[in-house]
Amino acid sequence: MTCMEEYFRHLEEEAKKCYEIARAARSRGDDPEIDVEIPMAEDLASRVEKLIGIEGIAGIIRDYSRIYDRETVSIMAAREIARRLSDDRNRAIDIAVRVGLAILTEGILVAPLEGITDVKIKNNRDGSEYLSIYYSGPIRGAGGTAQALSVLIGDIVRRDLGIGAFKPSPEVVERYKEEIQIYGNVEHLQYQPSPQEIEETIKNCPVCIDGEGTLEHEVSGFRDLPEIETNRVRGGMCLVVAEGIIQKSRKLKGIVEKMGIEGWGFLDKLIKKENLESSEDSSQKYIEDIVAGRPVFSHSDMKGGFRLRYGRCRTGGLATVSINPASMVLMDNFIAIGTQLKLEFPGKAAGMTSCESVEGPIVLLENGDLIQVNSYREAIEIKGKVTKVYDNGEILVPFGEFLENNYPLKRGSFTVEWWNAIAKSSGIKIKDSISFSEAFEISKKYGIPLHPEYNLFWHDVKLEDVKKLRDHIVS
Repeated sequence: MTCMEEYFRHLEEEAKKCYEIARAARSRGDDPEIDVEIPMAEDLASRVEKLIGIEGIAGIIRDYSRIYDRETVSIMAAREIARRLSDDRNRAIDIAVRVGLAILTEGILVAPLEGITDVKIKNNRDGSEYLSIYYSGPIRGAGGTAQALSVLIGDIVRRDLGIGAFKPSPEVVERYKEEIQIYGNVEHLQYQPSPQEIEETIKNCPVCIDGEGTLEHEVSGFRDLPEIETNRVRGGMCLVVAEGIIQKSRKLKGIVEKMGIEGWGFLDKLIKKENLESSEDSSQKYIEDIVAGRPVFSHSDMKGGFRLRYGRCRTGGLATVSINPASMVLMDNFIAIGTQLKLEFPGKAAGMTSCESVEGPIVLLENGDLIQVNSYREAIEIKGKVTKVYDNGEILVPFGEFLENNYPLKRGSFTVEWWNAIAKSSGIKIKDSISFSEAFEISKKYGIPLHPEYNLFWHDVKLEDVKKLRDHIVS
C-alpha cells in the first residue's frame, strides 16, 4: 500500500469512527432526529444516489461517466432513469430532472431536493399536454448553468415520454415580464433581463418554468390566469429564467449544439442581443452592479487595462486567472491571492493568483521615469515613488475558461512565445535575452515582427502626442 493509499484509508477509518460517535449521541433522543442525516458516499454517483434516495442510480451514473463529460452524463442518466420509470410519467420526469440537477451540482447541494418543489403535466389551452417544472428559492445555490440545464433536461425527457411543448398565451408572457421586473426590484438578480429577452424566452421555451409564490408582492396585471396558480411573485421561476436561461444562453447553446437538440433556436436571438448590448454599452453593463467603495481597475476596452494573455500557470484554471504580483503590490494590495474580481469576459468573475511569467504594470515614478515592473521585490522597492499606473499589465486566462463559458476568443497579447515560434520558423537561433539593436536587425533582415519586449504600445498613443514626442527628441 502506497503512502497516498494509506492516507485515504486512514481518513475513511477515522470518518467512520466519527459517525459511530455521532450515531451514539443521536440515539439518546436529545435531537429532533435519532440518526445522522448525512450519509457517507465514496464518489459522485454514490452521493447522488443517497441524496435522491433511490437505489440503482449510482450504477447508471458510473457507466455514463466513463464515456461522457459532466453535462452529457446528467442528460443521459436522466433519460435512462425516465425510461425505466416511464409507467408513471410524472414520477419519471420528477426523478429524472432531480437526478440530472444533482449530477450537475455534484450531489452536495440541497437544490435538487428543495430547489424543485414539483413537476406537473398540464394542458395547454388547445388541449395538448406540456411539462411544468416548479422551482423555489434554493435553486439559486445550483448556479445559472445548472438551473438552465435542468430545464433542458426536462425538455429532453418530456419528448422521450411523448409530452408536448408549452404554448403560452400572450397574457402569460406579459405576466412573466411583470413578475421578473418586480422580483428584480425587490430581490437581487445577477442579471436583470429586458422585457424583450423575457418575451423571447417564455414564448419559445418548450418547458413551462413555474414555481410557488415566494414573495409577499403580487402582480398588478394579468392576475388569476388558468396556467399560473398564484398571483404572488414566484422567486424560483424568476431566478431560472433570468440567471439561468437568459444569462447562460451562450453556454446553453453550446450544449444544445453538441447534443443536437432541436427547439432551442431562440437562444441565438438572446446571444445576438447580448452581443449588440455588449458593443453598444459594454462599459455600463460591465460595472452596473458595482458596490460603493470597491475599486474599478479598468473600464471596458480602456487603454491601460489588463491585457489578455492566454495560458495557465500551476495556480490557474477552474475560474482562476493570474496577474503579476507587482500588479498586486502597486494597486495598494487590494488584489490578493484568492481575491475574486468581476471580469468583463469570459465568465462573470474569477479568483486571482500570481504569476511572475506575465508582464507587470507600467508606472510613472516621481523622478519622471516610465518603467515596467515585473517582480514583487522591485514593486516593493519603488511602491512609494509611483505617481501613476499607466498599464495594469497582463492577465493570464486559460483557454479552458473561454471553452467552458462558450465565449468567443478575443485577440491576446503578442507574447515572447509567439515571437520565438515565428523566429524559429525563419531559422533564427533563439536566445534567452535579446537587445534592442539585435531585435531591430532581426526584424529588418527577416521581415518578422519586432520582439515584444521592444514592441511598445503605439496604438495607445494619439497621433498628436507622437508628433510632440518627435519634436521633443529632435530638439
